[in-house]
Amino acid sequence: MALKRRLRSAQLLKTVPAPPSKILAESLSQDDQSSAQVLTNMEIGVESVDDEEFDNPLAKRARLEPDTTGSTNDTSNSIPLDRPAGPFTTNAPLKTPRGSRLVAYATGATESSPSKTGVPRPTTSTSQILDQACAHLVQADARMQPWIEKYPCRMFSAEGLAEEIDPFQSLCSGIMAQQVSGAAAKSIKNKFIALFREGAPETLLTSQSLFPSPAQVSSCEVIFLRKAGLSARKAEYIKTLAEKFANGDLTAAMLIKASDKEILEKLTAIRGLGLWSVQMFACFALKRTDIFSTGDLGVQRGMAAFIGKDVKKLKANKGGKWKYMSERDMLDFSAKFAPYR
Repeated sequence: MALKRRLRSAQLLKTVPAPPSKILAESLSQDDQSSAQVLTNMEIGVESVDDEEFDNPLAKRARLEPDTTGSTNDTSNSIPLDRPAGPFTTNAPLKTPRGSRLVAYATGATESSPSKTGVPRPTTSTSQILDQACAHLVQADARMQPWIEKYPCRMFSAEGLAEEIDPFQSLCSGIMAQQVSGAAAKSIKNKFIALFREGAPETLLTSQSLFPSPAQVSSCEVIFLRKAGLSARKAEYIKTLAEKFANGDLTAAMLIKASDKEILEKLTAIRGLGLWSVQMFACFALKRTDIFSTGDLGVQRGMAAFIGKDVKKLKANKGGKWKYMSERDMLDFSAKFAPYR
């Protein structure tokens, strides 16, 4: 995580990844049906919002501001800035379709046993993990120090780790942003939201509108979803993704409990989600610290420049996907920075 952000800044960097209703669901999502089991068997923290929000979703919940990572940028609803964290799990609070909030560790759960929780034991806190990561990077290679000082990493600060993430929205946004400009992706997303807010005041059909739930989207035909400006293929991808969340095949609890490898394997098996897209989701949305995207040209170029290669010369060569560095060389060099790549 921290290494990748420094390398992309180091070009050193000229490219940055594009970070990318008519009804409410009447039945509980898989996440909410299993909340009690999550608490007793996994000891993952669950926080619920008031039921009143479901009675008046447009008035109460439109204040939540979605973005390309699925973050609401809203830390006012009892998400503590200092809570247990670790480099081997999801550190972002995840939103479920019915409004509950899941975190990897309940506050104060520093002694949670992995055999009981299903997640690695927390080794630090959200207020300390960034400092520990930066110290680790500098210890591994002192050349990281000036880049760390020049490019602060708010995303993994205590405030950044308190921002609630809607995983369904984040993944949908990534699909919408594929092969289109940022402005086009934003327009498509706003139109997509508007499809499910017919009759709502125009002021609510903005960036602060609530993203539709998986149940809402999965109940729609592809031709309806295309009204937002989506291609037929992207509309199919989003509908399939919605069905995965609606039927419980994908849940916030799974995205917290699974290993990095399991998340990559699970999500790349879904049409429309390639390895790079899933890696960006795991790093920037789930806030997992050891996601290292060797196939990202910005990361390749940044690492090549960092170790002293002539990136301008390499750029001119026709070296294909690995023209700056081979994947093996990248993995070998980055190993010393784990688990904060």
